[in-house]
Amino acid sequence: MGDELTSLLPLLFFFVLMFGAMYFFTIRPQRKRQKEQEALLLALKKGSKVVTSGGIYGAVESIDDTTVVLKTESGALIKVSKISVVGRQA
Repeated sequence: MGDELTSLLPLLFFFVLMFGAMYFFTIRPQRKRQKEQEALLLALKKGSKVVTSGGIYGAVESIDDTTVVLKTESGALIKVSKISVVGRQA
């Protein structure tokens, strides 16, 4: 019985090590990006200069629960999904 446990110990250690690596290289960074995105969306206000996931730059004209109206450089107003806002303009 003791020999079986001894032979399974390296395998168990390997699985724990792989789970730890997966957590630090995939799950943890994804959660960090998600928290940053949530903070960005909560900080949006009229006049904020943002960029969307489609590459559209604009200033926030109005904000709803699920949508944002952006004013582009040409003066056009476009309505986009709030979650498509991915960053602030530099």
